[in-house]
Amino acid sequence: MTDQTGYTPPKVWVWDKSFGGLNRPIAGATQEKELPVGKHPFQLYSLGTPNGQKVTILLEELLAAGHTGAEYDAWLIRISEGEQFGSGFVDVNPNSKIPALLDRSSEKPVRVFESGAILLYLAEKFGEFLPQDPAERAETLSWLFWQIGSAPYLGGGFGHFYAYAPIKIQYAIDRFAMETKRQLDVLDKRLSESAYLGGDNYTIADIAVFPWYGGLIKGWLYNGAEFLSVDEYKNVHRWADTLLARPAVQRGRIVNRLNGDPAEQLHERHDASDFDTKTQDKIAG
Repeated sequence: MTDQTGYTPPKVWVWDKSFGGLNRPIAGATQEKELPVGKHPFQLYSLGTPNGQKVTILLEELLAAGHTGAEYDAWLIRISEGEQFGSGFVDVNPNSKIPALLDRSSEKPVRVFESGAILLYLAEKFGEFLPQDPAERAETLSWLFWQIGSAPYLGGGFGHFYAYAPIKIQYAIDRFAMETKRQLDVLDKRLSESAYLGGDNYTIADIAVFPWYGGLIKGWLYNGAEFLSVDEYKNVHRWADTLLARPAVQRGRIVNRLNGDPAEQLHERHDASDFDTKTQDKIAG
């Protein structure tokens, strides 16, 4: 394969600031900005990306299961405007990535960052969606961490080079398309054996995997469904349809969302009634 860009790396890398406000080679805050705080035990600072959806889906599932202590305020972090680099956000997540969670249910607030860590924290705190049986728990955690390790190849790899990169590089697209299809095959084979990734029960493993791989095969992630021939993965489709039928999943998918159908955008969530009264179609109307 020939080098399609003609790029020769220099001896010493130099930051190209044309990447804008989303990416930079240093950590820390760039501005002083406090985070808002609502009335509920959990304060979520996020955006409705696949990683953000994981947490809002779980919180909605916990509420649906009767855990009133899981009430939350979901504040919108506009990463395209650099809000993740505000001092308040960096205090909650020094990595400056969404989602970030602040648990204010105890005397000393607890910060939790990284979506997988948040899912595990909430599942353990409320005793839901994480099996107690050692074998089932190990299976669930294995698939949870599989998602965390695999999704960068889908998002930063396939998604970036196929959908967002300013130039199309065949080598990069082929490399990550191949890996994404391998991952879909891994999921499909697992889901041919059991109803859910962890076994017979719906768990945080399903909640973690669904926004990425469910979104991909259902066509709302990267518009890559046809390119990747996702109809081949019948068991993944069956599993995704099962999750999509859950009301809590439907609610969690639209919290902090900024794109798509205005009826499926709830920019901030501070009360359960917001789903009926504050989606963008109702605000705009």
